Amino acid sequence: MIPTRVHAIVDYIVGIVLLLAPNIFNFAYDDQAAVWIPRVLGIIILLQALCTRWEYGAFPAMSVPAHLGVDVVLGIFLAISPFLFGFYHRPGNVWAPHLIVGILIVLQALTTARAPAADYDRRVGTHIS
Repeated sequence: MIPTRVHAIVDYIVGIVLLLAPNIFNFAYDDQAAVWIPRVLGIIILLQALCTRWEYGAFPAMSVPAHLGVDVVLGIFLAISPFLFGFYHRPGNVWAPHLIVGILIVLQALTTARAPAADYDRRVGTHIS
């Protein structure tokens, strides 16, 4: 299992990469779905990471299992977005980062521990269920 501490760090990295993906991968800017889907999901992933009750959450309001469930939904949506919004046929393989990162988000969610490490409860003085 991936520790929640590692998942949290990866979420911040993935959120930033998704925000910058249209620039990094030079997506066609005439296809707004290809550009805005990763940006919006990047913002959601960053906000969700900040609001999760784990080692690097700033505003611990969301449980880890709820976070992981949302990750699965977001990852599936990102992976199928080229097909839902019709940009899978665009030149330059714009669809590939959406599909690959979406699958990786789902895999990470399915292999992450369902609760923070035991010492997290002692550090913050709460019990997380």
